[in-house]
Amino acid sequence: VQLQASGGGSVQAGGALGLSCEAAGRIFGIDDMGWYRQIVGKERELVAAITTGGTPKYADSVKGRFTISRDNAKNTVYLQMNDLKPEDTAAYFCYAEVFVHPSSDSSYWSWGRGTQVTVSS
Repeated sequence: VQLQASGGGSVQAGGALGLSCEAAGRIFGIDDMGWYRQIVGKERELVAAITTGGTPKYADSVKGRFTISRDNAKNTVYLQMNDLKPEDTAAYFCYAEVFVHPSSDSSYWSWGRGTQVTVSS
């Protein structure tokens, strides 16, 4: 299963950007999906995640500004980022927990390539 992310780019502080990430391939099912971000020289950190049923969770630093959503029929997860701040500048990576078999609870994480978000002050 491959994840293809799109969106991102450059924006001034206070602006907004949207990211999307579609999973493609032989998919038996997907559990959680979400986004991490990474700044050069730092560890990757969770930004937001969402369950199959649509329950979201967010990093404290983005609560109230970012919204995660998903379309299960399209195997796609979205991240709407509002009121962006310079400290949101990072490479954003989407992931999906993919089930390995229709009758198994075993899963693995599939990652998309990073998409850069740059926020200038």
